[in-house]
Amino acid sequence: MVVQVGINGFGRIGRIVFRNAINNPDVEVVAVNDPFIETHYAAYMLKYDSTHGQFKGEIEHVEDGLIVNGKKVTFFTERDPAAIPWGKAGAAYIVESTGVFTTQEKAAAHLKGGAKKVIISAPSADAPMYVMGVNNKSYTKDVNVLSNASCTTNCLAPLAKVINDNFGIIEGLMTTVHSYTATQKTVDAPSSKDWRGGRTAAQNIIPSSTGAAKAVGKVIPELNGKLTGMSMRVPTANVSVVDLTCRIEKGASYEEIKAVIKAASESGELKGILGYTEDQVVSTDLNGDERSSIFDAAAGIALNANFIKLVSWYDNEWGYSRRVVDLISYIAGVDSQ
Repeated sequence: MVVQVGINGFGRIGRIVFRNAINNPDVEVVAVNDPFIETHYAAYMLKYDSTHGQFKGEIEHVEDGLIVNGKKVTFFTERDPAAIPWGKAGAAYIVESTGVFTTQEKAAAHLKGGAKKVIISAPSADAPMYVMGVNNKSYTKDVNVLSNASCTTNCLAPLAKVINDNFGIIEGLMTTVHSYTATQKTVDAPSSKDWRGGRTAAQNIIPSSTGAAKAVGKVIPELNGKLTGMSMRVPTANVSVVDLTCRIEKGASYEEIKAVIKAASESGELKGILGYTEDQVVSTDLNGDERSSIFDAAAGIALNANFIKLVSWYDNEWGYSRRVVDLISYIAGVDSQ
């Protein structure tokens, strides 16, 4: 069964979700909505990408859409989600990737246009969050609006799950060293709510807040209240890295911990989601990696048997977008039963 998908917001994540969907035979993007982009410009932005390279396929534009690899993708330009005629285009599962409609009430407006489900490609204050390989099996077909959480939560949660399941996490602090994103500034500019966030992204390491670690407690209830964290925005275009420092109940050597993570990455629900490497990698080596979290065995360290620092990489654009597509495919399978 091919799942027909619509994308609202053709920004970074919207376009990269589209690219990932092309590689998944179970998912077909049939419609896109973006009130700020005309079809000829949408075709250009989909074709050329400074970070992920040129689109490997054929793209044409027509007045009301795109022709991608010979298939029509209808293009809408509605500002109000409730006004988008998703049903007319055959789009049942909607990726809400504007970053604006992130609550259940706001995202549910898509249902008025004929959509069946809405997947928010961002954390949500009230929509249930699912992380593939961690808690996706808790999804039930009565859920109409859901969140794929954040890219950082998708990196941290699989690692935290393995450690907690095998050793028990008492408490932990996370730092994500995160590439700059579209919300940051190219030059120093006003940013009244976040003064540091208004400084130029290309020249600075910028401390920032993130709810990614706390959100792990929503997808792994056992860890609720045990994790928190912060972000350091750095002058790189893509690929980020999580540093999880935690105390564990069951003491273990770093070698034992590595072995458990390696085993989890090679089989079971986390295969293809959690990665493992002993290579001396740097951030650009992980650009375009499809996995959510790539554990760097050589970068971690243990102070003692109960206090450890773990390091895991993630392509915050490509890997996250792949999980959005995977989540759609998964919930569509549940819905069809």
